[in-house]
Amino acid sequence: QVQLVESGGGSVQAGGSLRLSCAASGSTASINYIGWFRQAPGKEREGVAAIFRGTGNTGYADSVKGRFTISQDNAKYTVYLQMNSLKPEDTAMYYCAARTLGLMYGGNWFDLGAYNRWGQGTQVTVSS
Repeated sequence: QVQLVESGGGSVQAGGSLRLSCAASGSTASINYIGWFRQAPGKEREGVAAIFRGTGNTGYADSVKGRFTISQDNAKYTVYLQMNSLKPEDTAMYYCAARTLGLMYGGNWFDLGAYNRWGQGTQVTVSS
């Protein structure tokens, strides 16, 4: 089994930066993808960024392209989400999720159902 723990959330003013961390433990060798998702009050959970562990290929939602960067430290296995130029609309609970079910051939990296392990989330609040 894989366990995920997020950290790094907090409150920041618009234009500021935060770095979220997702620390994986357990059977980390089985992880194929790590995704970051967020859910604002009253809204559906949505994908933000994802990384394929094997090659380090990444994907981003249009709303965060150029502002957010996902990266991984394979030694630890920890995945980071560097968030710059934050906006009030980025306010949400941020979750990391892992897929251990193999490759997503032609799949949508932001499909919630494609991920089978989830962390508890870390809150990000951006004030104007």
